[in-house]
Amino acid sequence: MAKTTGRLVSLDIFRGLTIAFMIIVNTPGSWEYVYAPLRHAKWHGCTPTDLVFPFFLFIVGVSTFYSLKKYGNEFNSGSFIRILRRMLLIFAVGLFLAVFPRFVRDYSTLRILGVLQRIALAYGIGAIICLTVRRDFLWIITAVILLGYWGLLAFFGGADPYSLESNIVSEIDIAVLGTNHMYRGYGLPFEPEGLLSTVPAVATVIIGYFTGEMISKNPEGGRTVVKLLLLGAASAGLGYLWGIFFPINKPLWTSSYVLFTAGLAMVLLALIYLLADVIRFQKWGAFCLVFGTNAIFAYTLAGIWSRTMLNIKLTSGTDQVTLYQWIYQKIFVPVAGNMNGSLLFAITQVLIVWAVVLILYRKKIFIKL
Repeated sequence: MAKTTGRLVSLDIFRGLTIAFMIIVNTPGSWEYVYAPLRHAKWHGCTPTDLVFPFFLFIVGVSTFYSLKKYGNEFNSGSFIRILRRMLLIFAVGLFLAVFPRFVRDYSTLRILGVLQRIALAYGIGAIICLTVRRDFLWIITAVILLGYWGLLAFFGGADPYSLESNIVSEIDIAVLGTNHMYRGYGLPFEPEGLLSTVPAVATVIIGYFTGEMISKNPEGGRTVVKLLLLGAASAGLGYLWGIFFPINKPLWTSSYVLFTAGLAMVLLALIYLLADVIRFQKWGAFCLVFGTNAIFAYTLAGIWSRTMLNIKLTSGTDQVTLYQWIYQKIFVPVAGNMNGSLLFAITQVLIVWAVVLILYRKKIFIKL
């Protein structure tokens, strides 16, 4: 199997591709001008943008198998400390991004949860489950999680249990976190990275872990590709059919959404694995490989950079705008117009972050949390 610095090349390429797309969807020049595939579904449904987060959690699961190999993929003091340390560090970085750069603020209204916080919790819980449960039973645990979550939402969600206004997910977050510490982008307090909805996200990690083990233990690359393609297609198909009864929904992280997105992730990883690790054709993925070897750092850097631009104020005529707005309006709109300028702005942010991460890559510096 071809490796770079002892890593699974296809996994790094897939991770880098996901991070690059994540930065694009998170930093358009203007939220008023975004192409439909680069927007989240308003509620039910799944756009390409809705695949980014579950793909990354799936990748977390795959990489968890490889990162815990030195502990024998068993639950012991060494593996537990490693898992706990990484979980706390990722959660802390998420909180840092939530307050940056306004550290002097009213913390009574701070949003506690977020993307990195969910990654931390799903990773920590998922890793412990994978190391403490017999491999043959992981699918049973996954099924229990997904079916149990469906039952909780269906029976305790009110008259319309899968709606924004009436769901048990929101009720639990309000009770535990309080409305002041929740996301309000939907027009009312609702946390898309909430506590209860993190439970099915753990299943996404477990599926990824199982996939990582399958790749690692099967030396016949071609056969592994076929297995991944078949399992991925079956999972995505089952998730799609389940969506008829339990809608595919990212904010609620529904069980159908887990199977649908994990299946697609498995298929995409199989194709990248075929090219990068079986055929060993890797040059096409060089750009993504740079991102993939320092993924969390790249995501964090992108967040710091965009928040810095948003907090620098400039005068434009009689108006005061942020540096973020000024760059988009004065540089990208004249060149490409509103819509394409917004996309070009986002792509430029990817290139800026990539240039920084490239320096680390060339120096063989891989920042691990």
